[in-house]
Amino acid sequence: MASARSGNSGVQSLQRAFELLERLADAGGEASLSELAASSGLPMPTIHRLIRTLVTLGYVRQNTNRRYALGARLIRLGENASLQFGTWARPLLAELVDEVGETANLAVLERDEVVYVAQVASNRHSMRMFTEVGRRLLPHGTGVGKAMLATLAPDDARALLQRTGMPAYTEHTHTDIDSLLDHLAEISEQGYALDSSEQELGVRCIAAAVPGAPAPTAVSVSGPEGRLTDEAVRDIAPAVRRTAARLAEHLVQRNDE
Repeated sequence: MASARSGNSGVQSLQRAFELLERLADAGGEASLSELAASSGLPMPTIHRLIRTLVTLGYVRQNTNRRYALGARLIRLGENASLQFGTWARPLLAELVDEVGETANLAVLERDEVVYVAQVASNRHSMRMFTEVGRRLLPHGTGVGKAMLATLAPDDARALLQRTGMPAYTEHTHTDIDSLLDHLAEISEQGYALDSSEQELGVRCIAAAVPGAPAPTAVSVSGPEGRLTDEAVRDIAPAVRRTAARLAEHLVQRNDE
């Protein structure tokens, strides 16, 4: 009986520790003990004990302002998980490339940045789009980033954009928060995002968010504007959305295994 109680206590402590990490992430990566207590409902002594352990392990750090932030040790775990996600998603991206004839990408949102975790290039054309796996970009200037931002609550999207800023990559990049939030509402309604020379001149990208993913995730197809005409976009967008839905189904299946 004593052993069973000890085991249950250990599981509960583990659950609470992960909850605190998620609360920190929801707060933008940094919070005070009192803010964690208010958001989690856990007793302050419990929070203090768990946070102290997480700090010792390197998964949380204490800043000079005595607030707590996500620690650097989480970066390696997140990056490895993202790359593994990209590995098993590649067959679905390859099927999308076969269907539409353009390069397909998969990206996730990590620490307010878009991170590309997989790409399958098309071999139908001499001019192809290449994005290095592991590349990080701010979300406001990419199709995948806008698709992911459109899944967030407007206040959360605004807070993220305020943290990152909105530098102009090209003359077409959205640089005003209110204008982009209006644009995100349109993206949410139509089910996909379109980047037209907003990240790179002459390049178009059609992206759709993966519904129900543990972290904001999006799949996209990219190519030169000369091939990704408005007519082509209308044909390709449904295929991108279908792939996003299939990725979501595979995530559910893997979680059930």
